[in-house]
Amino acid sequence: MAPTGLYQHLSSYFKDPEVTLPPLPAYLAGTLSVAFTILYVLPFYLSSTTRPSPNLSRDAPSVIRARIRFVSISVSFSTFVTIYVLAVHVKASGLEILRLLGWYPIGIVETFSSFLLTALLFAGPLFEKAVVESRWRDCIRGRTINETLSSWIGWRNYVAGPVTEEIMFRSLLVPLHLLTPLSSTWVVLLTPLYFGIAHIHHLYEFVLTHPHTPWAPSIVRALIQFTYTTIFGWYATFVFIRTGSLVSVTLAHTFCNWAGLPRVWGKVEPRVAIGGPVLRGKKDSNTEQGKERNGSLLWSAAYYVLLVAGAIGFHSCLWTLTDSPRALAKFG
Repeated sequence: MAPTGLYQHLSSYFKDPEVTLPPLPAYLAGTLSVAFTILYVLPFYLSSTTRPSPNLSRDAPSVIRARIRFVSISVSFSTFVTIYVLAVHVKASGLEILRLLGWYPIGIVETFSSFLLTALLFAGPLFEKAVVESRWRDCIRGRTINETLSSWIGWRNYVAGPVTEEIMFRSLLVPLHLLTPLSSTWVVLLTPLYFGIAHIHHLYEFVLTHPHTPWAPSIVRALIQFTYTTIFGWYATFVFIRTGSLVSVTLAHTFCNWAGLPRVWGKVEPRVAIGGPVLRGKKDSNTEQGKERNGSLLWSAAYYVLLVAGAIGFHSCLWTLTDSPRALAKFG
């Protein structure tokens, strides 16, 4: 049977307290997931407008626009198929479908809590960006958001990418697997593999646009990308099941794309202003170098303390900040 926690939480939102949903065959959930993953990636290579080449980068505005258009069609079609399966095969009502997909209720409290949890994990990088690099002024003025979204690369990385990927790989794939005999834990572990595999195609793009790079580092690069996208998928799937909110995981995805991978080694230093050289005497130069060295050590110490403290806080608050009566299923 499908996880009983899903039924118990769903029943509290609908008039009939005895409502139950028939389980979905595991082969059907798996088949649809594979088909949706292929459907998400395949359009990138079917058209000359979306297919990269040695002379056309995936970051070209024309390629980004075309890919967003094709991916939006793929996600819309996959959503229609999923709703059809839930309505016809599972016999779910309209409200039940909205709950399973994480579309309603939106979960404003859950969104704030899960964002806070994600920010804890990135306490060090946030400190580096806001304080060390003095970007907090730009954030307050809204300049960072404006500059980020004024380019097609920013629009892809922080809006179109997170929205379409979270709809496809969380909102559609996770409910299909929750309705199979798989436990919630296995759903968290397995479904992100589709998400990770969907990023393997970047290997082909990289080799195509960097023909002189040896295969070995290209493959290592692809495996690293598969690893961290899968790890993020585990976290996002866990949050999605625990909060039942698509908005929560989409915002977390956008934030992680913006923050990037946290540095785990090296010195933390302020950004160097662009300008002409400043003429100083030898004594002044030595004094300034000493101050910069000491400042870098202090910045680095603060960064790594916050990075470790944030990781500890993240681990301590993982279950607390994702607790919600709207959860799609229980664990354990």
